[in-house]
Amino acid sequence: MSQPSEHLVSIPVNDVELEGMIEIPDGATGLVVFAHGSGSSRKSPRNNFVAEVIRERGLGTLLFDLLTEAEDTDRDNRFDIQLLTTRLVAVTEWLRDRDDTADLNVGYFGSSTGAASALRAAARRGGDIDAVVSRGGRVDLAEGRLGEVGAPTLFIVGGDDTQVLELNREAYDQLSCEKELHVVEGAGHLFEGERELEEVADVAADWFAETLR
Repeated sequence: MSQPSEHLVSIPVNDVELEGMIEIPDGATGLVVFAHGSGSSRKSPRNNFVAEVIRERGLGTLLFDLLTEAEDTDRDNRFDIQLLTTRLVAVTEWLRDRDDTADLNVGYFGSSTGAASALRAAARRGGDIDAVVSRGGRVDLAEGRLGEVGAPTLFIVGGDDTQVLELNREAYDQLSCEKELHVVEGAGHLFEGERELEEVADVAADWFAETLR
């Protein structure tokens, strides 16, 4: 497979510009948009590792910052799920207006608070979103919209991340779409143990490979 085309992009959303990196392999049928969690960015080593594995499956990726540097200095913005959701929806609309991405199937990969915005954006966009994956997500923050998510949805949680695992189980029961809960045994919130992040990446990439083709 040839190397993905790689572009630094600046995405206009209302009165701000969000920086991102889009990479699309030749022949890609789908694109995974990463919604980072609180205090993270498009440069997150964990999300970049997952993105690389997804691209190896022939899918494109977009890693971008939901907040500008100035906005990210205010901790309250990181938990403003309404703001993050609006940004993610706007970025999805931007993708639909680009010649190279307009016809691609779109999936969301959300982590921490980004998972809540991914689920809410998927509910808002309806059939335009083809898959959602949450990694250690605060999916409880999407409560009230979970039943509206139609895209196949995968929750990945660390077995030792007990509080988040319980929140994920409660949210999982509220989903009416195709769904799966994958527990990485022994893993904490950041999946820092040996081969834990590799398991996350493989499971997520498998999910997207199946749902975005």
